[in-house]
Amino acid sequence: MSDDCPAPAHTLAYHPPSDREQPLRWLHEDEALLVVDKPSGLLSVPGRGPQRQDCVASRVQQRCADALIVHRLDMGTSGLLVMARGLPMQRRLSAAFAERRVHKRYVALVGGHLADGAGEVDLPLICDWPRRPRQKVDRIDGKAALTRWTVLERGEREGWGPWTRVELEPVTGRSHQLRVHLLSLGHPIIGDELYAPPELAEASPRLLLHAQRLELDHPQQPGQTLRLHSDAPF
Repeated sequence: MSDDCPAPAHTLAYHPPSDREQPLRWLHEDEALLVVDKPSGLLSVPGRGPQRQDCVASRVQQRCADALIVHRLDMGTSGLLVMARGLPMQRRLSAAFAERRVHKRYVALVGGHLADGAGEVDLPLICDWPRRPRQKVDRIDGKAALTRWTVLERGEREGWGPWTRVELEPVTGRSHQLRVHLLSLGHPIIGDELYAPPELAEASPRLLLHAQRLELDHPQQPGQTLRLHSDAPF
């Protein structure tokens, strides 16, 4: 996964909510780690109650019992998810994420026409406790959060109005960071039930946010860099 990877052609099609029922797509597997392509609507880890036990972790552990979660994607977000093989690898990979040695790129479709070019959002975030799991900007008590964005494409669609396809680099990894930072720009993600206005939240049956590219040094093989890519399904 490098910055010069060509962007795929898009037709603004998207998968229905039943994505979560589809099998995981395995993109990489070795003795240290594995990478899967998570469908939208599937939890990363088990939730509360028997109806929320189906998740990436439980599905992967049926095949690799030693697989352990390293990071998470929101239930509505699709794309690349890394799991470690055993505790030593989990510690190494968790440190790589914490020290920002893992480079990630997401793609989103947002409402409105975001200005051409690129920019960044540097706004601290904190849990909006009375409305949890929502997060909010808090310049006093919030934790530092930085997102870089680049406009890829703009257009209009009946039922949506104007839209923008944007590539996102989360330099930090706060909960709901990309969703809240895009909201702060006045361009919430289409299909976002938590942060978008009703007309945009209802415009798509899923959150149009996808973890598309991932680059990290292999934790067990010095000098080897893993570059993974998963085309956005919208």
